[in-house]
Amino acid sequence: MATLGHFGTTQQRLLRKLSTMPEGCTVESLCSHLRISHNAVRQHLSSLLVQSYVEHGQARASGGRPKATFRLTEAGRALFPRNYGVLAAALLAQLQSSMGADALEEFLKSLGRTLGSQQVALPATAAATEVAQTLANHLDALGYEALAVANGRDSEVEAFNCVFHTLAKTHPQVCHFDIAYMEAASGRRIHHMECIVRGGSRCRFRVGEPLAGDPD
Repeated sequence: MATLGHFGTTQQRLLRKLSTMPEGCTVESLCSHLRISHNAVRQHLSSLLVQSYVEHGQARASGGRPKATFRLTEAGRALFPRNYGVLAAALLAQLQSSMGADALEEFLKSLGRTLGSQQVALPATAAATEVAQTLANHLDALGYEALAVANGRDSEVEAFNCVFHTLAKTHPQVCHFDIAYMEAASGRRIHHMECIVRGGSRCRFRVGEPLAGDPD
């Protein structure tokens, strides 16, 4: 199976850009992001279309003719690292069978808190924007393809590559690991606003108020 490292630097950057634009990206936007010509972008897209890593998205209205958009296919999304496998799925199934669903959820929360607490703590006075950027960096290092974004007055983290996607379909308790990890790493309440497994286009987390004590 191909991975992102199979591609050259420019195509990797193009694929990463498309991973953050599930609704599709225009040629012009890719030119601006990659700083290469229209012809070069179209050549890269043609190659990726032939390989079925990219497909045509819904045309975007403009002042004149609608602009074509391009987006990743499922095969394209599969190029991004998802660091789990058959063993992880079997382990969760065995734990749920032995412990029950509620106990498994508590176990995953505890694991998330343990790993999150190993990150360098932010000061309690850190701005929500700084917290969101730090969490996005942590998640990006784990393969989530995460970004810090502003949504009105809220600071949020958007993750476009759920590394537990397949596991979470069968064991939704896995999402509690993410939340517990981020809360422990940031000292802030984290609100799960959108989830890829539940039909969202991304996993979206809002940075909330400082935690007074135990996250439970």
